[in-house]
Amino acid sequence: MFTLPAAEPRLGRRYHQLVVGQLSPRDRLAAGVHAPPGLLAEGFAATQAAWRFYGNDRVGLPVLAGPLVDHARRAVAEACDARALVVLDWCNLHLNGHDAKADRVELSSGRDLGYELLTALAVSDRDGSPLAPACLELRAAGGVHTTRSDGVVPAASVLDGVAPVMAHVAGLGLGRPPVFVIDREADSVAHYRAWSAAGHQYLVRANGARRVLHDGVERPLSAVADGLRRGMARSRAVLYHGRPATQFVAETTVLLTRPAYPKRAAAAAAGKKGRKGRKRPVIDGPALPLRLVVAEVRDDRGKVLARWLLLTNVAASVAPTEAVALWYYWRWRIESYHKLLKGAGQQAEAWRQESAGPFARRLLVTAMAAVVAWRVARDDRPEAEPLRDLLVRLSGRQADRARNKRGFTEPMLLAGLCVLVPMLVLLETTPLEEVRAAAAPIMEMIRAARPPPNNGGGRSGRDV
Repeated sequence: MFTLPAAEPRLGRRYHQLVVGQLSPRDRLAAGVHAPPGLLAEGFAATQAAWRFYGNDRVGLPVLAGPLVDHARRAVAEACDARALVVLDWCNLHLNGHDAKADRVELSSGRDLGYELLTALAVSDRDGSPLAPACLELRAAGGVHTTRSDGVVPAASVLDGVAPVMAHVAGLGLGRPPVFVIDREADSVAHYRAWSAAGHQYLVRANGARRVLHDGVERPLSAVADGLRRGMARSRAVLYHGRPATQFVAETTVLLTRPAYPKRAAAAAAGKKGRKGRKRPVIDGPALPLRLVVAEVRDDRGKVLARWLLLTNVAASVAPTEAVALWYYWRWRIESYHKLLKGAGQQAEAWRQESAGPFARRLLVTAMAAVVAWRVARDDRPEAEPLRDLLVRLSGRQADRARNKRGFTEPMLLAGLCVLVPMLVLLETTPLEEVRAAAAPIMEMIRAARPPPNNGGGRSGRDV
């Protein structure tokens, strides 16, 4: 799984060691490069080797993405039926205080500096399980570091950068046609038309204020959705913030007929960001028919707790109404992945790499560590369940059974692997009796602190 076939053997071995070293959640104070298990006595040397690897310009991002893409192909064949869902999302990596990173860019404000990460995550259309990142892009001051190219490419606007990623993923040969699932920031009529013309299939959450042609009348999407409420069908039981609820769905066909009014063109013509009073250009285009799928989550009294307005060009014969709503629901998998990177596992915002190139290389190594946890999570072989139980026990964490019927989460599995992998490597490289002898002092203290057994059935004074 950890092979790096396009690199020389020495770099391939180093890549394998670094992936194993990333198989551990950590806190912000321990977010540095870790020595791989089995090399603990050579920690400083291993750390130096990792820094050389991440800073090596000969290790291109497409090469580092190779194992991820290979795994995505195998996983899609195993876990997908009709389509490979590819969730696209952006994540701001806030690096305030990292003054050594001179190539940070402005994020939400002039005081908020860091990198912008775009992830294209392959997800199963059968059960929503995450499979592998198919493409990663990191925007920095010098441009975009991407797995699509060995070099840094110029930065485009957020949505203009989506089409090259779609084309790249579609050309990877995943084995199933990709359907790109994107949140509401991708609701753009010009881009809908461009993506459709390029032959891409997509599913986007739309803004209710968008005006469309429906039954010969132009109206907002929210008004069209209101008209579908009485005919909505019960789809499935769901949990909404931990409480039981029910999802209802309905669909119709709408036409996008209005011209596009791109903001970026107006800003470029003005010579600065958003000069007030600047007239936006008008770009006409052909009428585009799309399916509108309305999904509502309601409580037991019928109160609407959440509503999604979903536009897609995927045929109903491929994805019925209920499937479209479910595919969008699985979009949250990419939120969990970004959370794993930032705060629930790898603490990327505390990494000390001093520029975007090495930072992006470490992101790809870390992505493979996440793939290992995902593979363990979805493994349906009989021997996999005892392994997951063992990893949960080693993690020291507990799952909320009311919200998580699986009894585990991917960060739990990573935490368990953090304990299990070094332990197994240690036992392979050190005789068991030597380990026991070295651990004897601490075991004596543990045994001395253990309360005596209560053989009398009553409560002793030490039990009170």
